Parts: sequence; C-alpha cells; structure tokens
Amino acid sequence: MADRPASSSVNRAVAPNRVAAARAASSETSSSAPERSADALRATVRTAGADALAPLLEDPAFDQHHAVLIPLLLERKDLPESILDRVARRTAWIASAAVQRKFVAHPRAPRRIVTRLLREFHLLDLAQFSLHPATPAEVRRLAEDLLVARIGQLPLGEKKMLARRGSARVAGALLLESSASLVAVALDNSFLTEAQVLKALSRHTLEAQAVSVISRHTKWSESAAVRLALAAHPHTPIDRVLAFLPELPRRDLQDLAVLAHLPAGVRQYFRHELARRLRVAAAPGRREASGAPAAADRAKDSKAG
Repeated sequence: MADRPASSSVNRAVAPNRVAAARAASSETSSSAPERSADALRATVRTAGADALAPLLEDPAFDQHHAVLIPLLLERKDLPESILDRVARRTAWIASAAVQRKFVAHPRAPRRIVTRLLREFHLLDLAQFSLHPATPAEVRRLAEDLLVARIGQLPLGEKKMLARRGSARVAGALLLESSASLVAVALDNSFLTEAQVLKALSRHTLEAQAVSVISRHTKWSESAAVRLALAAHPHTPIDRVLAFLPELPRRDLQDLAVLAHLPAGVRQYFRHELARRLRVAAAPGRREASGAPAAADRAKDSKAG
C-alpha cells in the first residue's frame, strides 16, 4: 500500500511526455502527408488520360497545390479545350503572369480567352509573343494586332523599344510615324522585311521625313525594289531621285515619267534620262568612243525587257 502513491506519481510524470511525443508524431505526419500528395498529383497530371483530368481538377488537393500543378498541366499539348476552359474559369489558377503566358501559348487554348488575356499583357510580353516561334500563328498575329493598335497611344521611348524588338509587321507600322529618329530605329530592326518597307512606301501620304530616312538608309536604299518605290514616291528628296536614276531600268523610267502624282519637275528628270538612254542605244559606237559606260546602260535596259 505504501508503494502506490509513488507509482501514481511516476505515471503522472510520464503522461505529459507521452502526450508531447504523440503530438510531435501527429505534427510530423500531417506535415509530410501534403508533400506526398503533391508528388502523387504531379505524376497524375503528367500521365492521366483526358477522361481522368476533369475529376482531378475538382479534387481539393489539386486546388491546394494548383500553383505547382497548373504549369505542369499546361505543358501537355494534348489537353482538350474543355479542360483549358475549366482552368481559365478559376481566377486564382490563372492569376500569375507565368501561367497566363503558358496558357496563351497553348495550341488548343480557346481563342476568346486568349484574346482576353493578351489584352492585359505588358508591351514587352506582347512583343515577345509576336516573335516566339513556338507561339501559334494565330496568336502571334493577334499579339501584333494589339501592338499596332496601341502604337498611337505610346510615348516615344516605348515606340523605340518596339521599333528595336518588334516583329516585321510592328516595325513596318512604325515606319508610318513622323519621327525621323524612330523611323531610323525601325529600319535597323533585324526582323524588318523588304515587303514591309515597300508597303510603307506604297502610301503616298507617308511623312516626308520617313521617306527621306528610308532613301538614305545604307541597307534599304541599296535594294532595287525599294529604289524604284522611292523614285515613285512624291516625297522622295530630289537629290536621292537623281542618285537612283542611273540604276533604274528603261521600262521603269517609262512608267515613272507618266505618274501623275509625281511633281512635274521629277517626271521631267525621268524623261530626260529616258531620252539619254535612247540616244545611247541608237548610237552605241559613239557612246563607247566617248568613254561612257554604254555596255552597262544596255545591260540595264536588257534586264528590263
């Protein structure tokens, strides 16, 4: 009987230690369970068939780990549009810029959602999307449309950024601006194509400063097609027209000499050059005897047909 109080005392001392140990074990189990669940969900996201994905999205554990799982899910190019639509409905799942970029680049993403997301993109993101080869062609075109539509409201600094980094179509649209420095930057864009330069020059309302910068650009002024377009533009400086004259084929001179939108003085220069070529063709021996390059003149005219 005398020993019982001592035993009871020992039990009371040990009991708190057991409770603390149980609590620690419970805490360890609860902290490791979500980690294992996330690993299992990652494997499911990567390998599950299309039919299994819809119920997976309704799993509370998926929602708990969506920040990790949604980017993995969007890497699958076989996702049906219905799954992508369900992802887009959850604002929290698609709130981050990184997830939005993955969603927009997905080849099966619903276009109405892509359009809505692209409208919220920053300028540089749109520029990158318009150039990235992995972006679906329709999305690239849409990104370009949005960039071109914003040009008029942008400050000069952002326009110059686009002129340097934008796609051929965006750089071509910037050739229509009145700033000579901006046009010069756009002309140096490595993505700019001859087709875009010619498209800009086809506008007779193109600013005189822009035409002048194009006519003096080291690369583009060497293009035969661009030279012809410049010769046909009413705002091309006369000194540049005269510089291009010797390189223009006779057939083009004939067409240029009758263009009604050109100043009369410019048309007269074309007629004079055309008459000179005809004289040379009629008397090649006299031309060659004088030391002038008659053979080169005949070669240009023969190319013109």
